[in-house]
Amino acid sequence: MTEDEGEQRPRRRSPWGPLALVLLTGLAMMRNGVNLNDGPPQPAAAAAVAVRPDQAAVAPPAPPPDLEVLEHSSVQRIRIPAIKVDAPVMTVGLDAQGFIDAPPPQDPNLAGWYLNGISPGQQGSAVIVGHVDNAQGPAVFYGLGSLNKGQHIEVERYDGRTAVFEVYGVEVFSKETFPGARVYGDTGHPELRVITCGGGYSKGRGYDGNVVVFARMVEAR
Repeated sequence: MTEDEGEQRPRRRSPWGPLALVLLTGLAMMRNGVNLNDGPPQPAAAAAVAVRPDQAAVAPPAPPPDLEVLEHSSVQRIRIPAIKVDAPVMTVGLDAQGFIDAPPPQDPNLAGWYLNGISPGQQGSAVIVGHVDNAQGPAVFYGLGSLNKGQHIEVERYDGRTAVFEVYGVEVFSKETFPGARVYGDTGHPELRVITCGGGYSKGRGYDGNVVVFARMVEAR
């Protein structure tokens, strides 16, 4: 991850719908015999995003009327004070099979941003991923499922700006029926999705779901 990698050439906006299952397939986040008691926190029902049966996508809360939408920039750091996350963010690309790479599992305090995706602070849904645990124990997004509506996520960018997002939903989805359009769809506002593994776990198959945090930008500083 280098600043010049993210800043020298423009990035096209990525078609997150088709990439949704690719992303999830590429995230090999598995506990390998780690004794973590009951596993990572799972989202409470009260934290779920409210969706009417006739809605095709999540309708986010309205952003502040004077909100500044930012230009493209690579991502440097993510902070989630409520769960004591303060982690560097590396850029990740595609592997030889066309899957989006996850950060190296050996570093438990590292997140990844797909470098051809939306930048946090741009219009659209930016995506940051990270491991829930590794062979040594909990990793960067172990506590992600315990977040509540109204809590904040700060994303520090290489252009010196920080995009601040407010959580408005936390849900766990099966990997088999992951709603890509709902999670990655462009709501017309700057949004953030933070994703890790969750749901049920088996030693043979790993986690069967993904915890997804839905957040909207409320401040740029």
